[in-house]
Amino acid sequence: MSRIGKKSVGIPSGVTAAIDGGELSVKGPKGTLAMPLSDNIKYEVGEGSISVQPANDSREARAFWGMQRTLVQNLITGVTEGFTKVLEITGVGYRANSQGKTLKLQLGYSHDVDFAVPEGIEIKTPDNTTIEISGIDKQQVGQVAAEIRRWRKPEPYKGKGIKYRGEYIFRKEGKKK
Repeated sequence: MSRIGKKSVGIPSGVTAAIDGGELSVKGPKGTLAMPLSDNIKYEVGEGSISVQPANDSREARAFWGMQRTLVQNLITGVTEGFTKVLEITGVGYRANSQGKTLKLQLGYSHDVDFAVPEGIEIKTPDNTTIEISGIDKQQVGQVAAEIRRWRKPEPYKGKGIKYRGEYIFRKEGKKK
């Protein structure tokens, strides 16, 4: 029995949800998001809420129940508030600069790294060592953050690299003399 799945997802004012042809679409002040519906789950758009229930008593339907409810909640949160990930750059000479639809990274390579910002994502650089990635799709925001972080992952000796805000890097001891 899913504890998360039992709760219905509230629809705030200014947000509309509709089910059309195997797809749940949610429209809000920040934009529109859509999600394909699973055959094992029964979705009901009611007055002010969306409820998610397993369509049958199979093991797969019960396994998907809580996850599908969370995905519906992410659609609602995305079109009302949006999602943000913050990356921090540590290292001498490591810098980031947002220039229109391009993020220019200087990460100790012999060349600058130009990262093309995808549609639906906004990247801000409040200072040279902070990157703020925001958008309405949680999965896309996380994917873009992971792609930027992949250019220079934090290393365990000096902690240089790109890390998520709040991420703890386990530091190794150096050689003993």
